[in-house]
Amino acid sequence: MSDVRPFHGVHYNLSLLHDWTRVLCPVYDIIPAGQQEELYRKSDYNFVRLEAGRELPQDTPGDNKYTRAAATFNEWLSKRVLETDLMPAIYIHDHYFIFGRKQYTRWGLIARVRLEEWEKAIIRPHESTLSEPKTDRLSLLWAIQANTSSILSLYEDEEHEVADALAAEEKGQPLIDLKAVDGEGHRVLAITDPIAIGKISSHMEKRPLYVADGHHRYESALNYRRQRRASANAPGDQPFDFVMMTLVEVSDPGLLILPTHRLVRGIPRPVLRDAKARLGAFFGIEEHSVDEPGLWNYLDERSRGPDDNRLVVVGPGRAQVLILRLNDVRAVATMMPQFHSDLYRRLEVSIIDHAILEELLGLSPDKDGVNLGFTYDSEDAVKRVASGEFQLAFLVKPIRPSVVKAIADVGDKMPKKSTYFYPKVPAGLILSRLA
Repeated sequence: MSDVRPFHGVHYNLSLLHDWTRVLCPVYDIIPAGQQEELYRKSDYNFVRLEAGRELPQDTPGDNKYTRAAATFNEWLSKRVLETDLMPAIYIHDHYFIFGRKQYTRWGLIARVRLEEWEKAIIRPHESTLSEPKTDRLSLLWAIQANTSSILSLYEDEEHEVADALAAEEKGQPLIDLKAVDGEGHRVLAITDPIAIGKISSHMEKRPLYVADGHHRYESALNYRRQRRASANAPGDQPFDFVMMTLVEVSDPGLLILPTHRLVRGIPRPVLRDAKARLGAFFGIEEHSVDEPGLWNYLDERSRGPDDNRLVVVGPGRAQVLILRLNDVRAVATMMPQFHSDLYRRLEVSIIDHAILEELLGLSPDKDGVNLGFTYDSEDAVKRVASGEFQLAFLVKPIRPSVVKAIADVGDKMPKKSTYFYPKVPAGLILSRLA
């Protein structure tokens, strides 16, 4: 099914990576404006100049952040700031990081993967996309003709075929070895052995891949391929027929998905006053105080336990916590968009977004003054309700990678802001040229 191949990776000259935090940058969609300026100041070679360059008031169609990125890319190649590997490779990426005072390693394979239309179900999405980010990434692809950041995708390796094939390769000399800073580090090995590469490719040919993070980049790459095919007579396989991915096994212990807690404000006072009564029609309600002894240990245990029918709401009082136990699963399911799967309708985020916010509370996010916010930290959510910044917070459990796979397998997509794969693969570690 999936066509996974080696490629001639492009990466920084290793002499510039002694302090890698000065040159690598986050992927484009998590760089706020303030951090963008900070990255520019860190180094003249910070990768933000390619990944997410400045927009200037005097920009024109012939001089803008995309044309400047292209000029910088070509300059860095000519000056050997960036180097191209002579041998095509699939790259092992060990990503070290700390979360919740625990050390993790996420093990991935950076490879070139053939682009496939969604309807073929060879590459499978789990969330929808917005038009603006796709336009931005498409413009960058046309300008520099390279994948600057890697799409994170999942694969299955139940029999450990890939892991076994690469066990010996892991002992080799790393191409890039970036020591941990604040708990985060990177180790990259280039696998050039045709036998090892053949085993990886053969394994992937039998299976689909699941896009975890990078749906906008994938769809932009699809659009770029269509446009390149339409504008030039290019028979056979071309570099633009492929996209760079970091492939992670779905059961990898370092594959973390953070919960995306919902924060709500702008709720009319009558609606907020009647919230418990409306919820009580479909949920059993336990009322607690935020400072109740043992409450948060109980909630932490719940977040790590098996699925159940309980939801956690902070509010409507600033020091109040409600634990909702769903009494009538079928009735709540009828409040969901019926074109979605049964699995979608059972998701905690679906119940919150559709059944509670839209139907029971009659709220339309981002309309009539109602505003949704998101946070990955339950403590932060509680503080923001206690401070009065938000009126309600819904604390959700993290979605398991197996659920992401299951949603994609039935051809469905999760509500927006359902998953946050942590940490993001940085931009600037390995590039893939498309020309």
